[in-house]
Amino acid sequence: MTSPTLLPADSEHGQAAGHRGNAGMIRAELLGPAIVDSFRKLDPRVMWRNPVMFVVEVVTVLTTVLLIRDLLDGEPHPGFAIQINLWLWFTLLFANFAEAVAEGRGKAQADSLRRARTETRGKRLIANDEGHFTPQCRYEEVPAPALAVGDVVLVLTGDFIPSDGEVVEGIASVDESAITGESAPVIRESGGDRSAVTGGTRVLSDWIVVRITAAQGSTFLDRMISLVEGAQRQKTPNEIALTILLAGMTLIFIFAVATIPSFVNYAGGHISVLILVALFVTLIPTTIGALLSAIGIAGMDRLIRFNVLAMSGRAVEAAGDVDTLLLDKTGTITIGDRQASAFLPVAGVSEQELADAAQLASLADETPEGRSVVVLAKERFGIRGRDMTALGARFVPFTAQTRMSGVDVGGRQIRKGAVDSIIAALGKHGASADHIREIADGVARQGGTPLAVVDDGRLMGVVHLKDVVKGGIRERFAELRRMGIRTVMITGDNPLTAAAIAAESGVDDFLAQATPEAKLALIRKEQGLGKLVAMCGDGTNDAPALAQADVGVAMNTGTVAAREAGNMVDLDSDPTKLIEIVGIGKQLLMTRGALTTFSIANDVAKYFAIIPAMFVGFYPALSALNVMRLATPESAILSAIIFNALIIIALIPLALKGVRYRPVGAAVLLRRNLLVYGLGGLVVPFIGIKLIDMLVTSIGLA
Repeated sequence: MTSPTLLPADSEHGQAAGHRGNAGMIRAELLGPAIVDSFRKLDPRVMWRNPVMFVVEVVTVLTTVLLIRDLLDGEPHPGFAIQINLWLWFTLLFANFAEAVAEGRGKAQADSLRRARTETRGKRLIANDEGHFTPQCRYEEVPAPALAVGDVVLVLTGDFIPSDGEVVEGIASVDESAITGESAPVIRESGGDRSAVTGGTRVLSDWIVVRITAAQGSTFLDRMISLVEGAQRQKTPNEIALTILLAGMTLIFIFAVATIPSFVNYAGGHISVLILVALFVTLIPTTIGALLSAIGIAGMDRLIRFNVLAMSGRAVEAAGDVDTLLLDKTGTITIGDRQASAFLPVAGVSEQELADAAQLASLADETPEGRSVVVLAKERFGIRGRDMTALGARFVPFTAQTRMSGVDVGGRQIRKGAVDSIIAALGKHGASADHIREIADGVARQGGTPLAVVDDGRLMGVVHLKDVVKGGIRERFAELRRMGIRTVMITGDNPLTAAAIAAESGVDDFLAQATPEAKLALIRKEQGLGKLVAMCGDGTNDAPALAQADVGVAMNTGTVAAREAGNMVDLDSDPTKLIEIVGIGKQLLMTRGALTTFSIANDVAKYFAIIPAMFVGFYPALSALNVMRLATPESAILSAIIFNALIIIALIPLALKGVRYRPVGAAVLLRRNLLVYGLGGLVVPFIGIKLIDMLVTSIGLA
């Protein structure tokens, strides 16, 4: 297709305004902004979303007001109260700091994405007299924000694509590095599953005509920016359930602490509000309450840094609970380009005769399979390409209806295609048809694809096309099996071929001759059994299944329908990432579970560590339980409140990085969590509080 003729309507001919280089993800200094955000997040309108830390803020404000009152009244020894108040505020700030750091990484990525969204101008085409759009139409240059859904724009070499859309004409090489981080350009063309384009990407060569599919403010890039900033992040079901649990535990401790003054009064003593507040803060699950939001944000951030955009935290969480994984065969399990590996003639036909006919039928076939037939014929028998123009050849292209292609040359009609289609077209029966079916079945049992060849109505034989299983894929499926995930291969191949590839690759099951309806039915069947299902796809025909799956990963190179249907978008369009996505989801759940286990065990340990020391003055019999031999009640409570603040900041790196994932069963994982984080949560407070008690006592802070 020739380059379009440009006829400017309301503007001078020129390139779109704006220019930028390839904007990749940059490493930004997050500490300063995170500290500032830690103070901003003290706003009660922000804090109330975290019930545990909101309660901590309320009681901290209360103790601060009481401290100010005491200072105004001339309190002679305010040092202890000042220290407690400072550490309570530090606890709040450290909790906010964890969330701010997690959000800050997303904001840095959002800033990088914003650099991809330039104030460019689009060449909006004006329909011709028949109401059609062609590259030869007149155009007007308009600002990108002025483009509406349905507008058609022309994008030339060097132009930025002004908004999301679908290619309706032409083919071009597009630089998507600002979106994917990959420097290699991609091909976008009209029709098929590679027609979707993203605003802010740049055409490197040729030209395309794009129909706009997204309004300004709701483009794919806009949604990416909102998502990575966390502006649209909603709590997941597990997160909500854990928040309710923590709020319930907090409520229980409110009542528990509220009953302490009556016991103290009964013993003839007195306990201050400051001590009660400090005790309350150290006993409620502040550790996991402070880190819960950061864990969720970091989980989405890990996917984004892996070039997968999760449309919700729910999708990341669901990935960790996936039971069934649907994977497309071609390009995921196998390399994807089938190659001719053998010529298998029927009785009475030589291998060279079959190779000659197959080569003639493939000379105009530009597919990898067609080219491999020509190469194999040359390698095996020295058959070289011929001048088909001189021979008056007429090529017959492949169609989905006939499922065959070929050539008419020198009075011969040579065709190659699916075995059943060739036999049906010839109306062949008898020994020759039975023989070629037998050969085809043998190829299929080996995991290959049979390609029948016929010359002037005579069945010649079969070309064995072999798709190579990717190296190491069997081990990866074994890893998924250890995780308790059932793998299902989806393919359009016949059942024999599918069974052979399934056996070689090590998947648990397969779906052959898969149609969109069959994929959807399989997903619903699995979900009906209580399973969570993940799948990937890139075509419009995959959209129903992607929407139905609990984790639907759409390829960025796919159609708009596929990207809208999935709840994740793989910016690199690599279907094998499904395996990594599941691992990241499980890592999120493991991190949350591990830190929850640590936090609860931590609170139990603090209870037994400080309660005896605090109340030994009222109940001397409790001295037998003061196994840590904390110096004084004041040093006990101050040490606990300091430890409570410091343990939060000590666990921030683990919350952001995540617990190391290992593909083990649930029982093994539970034992490991209880041993490492449960036992650790019991032991660490005893050691930490004792060391802090020794320090504050030695320097006279308590």
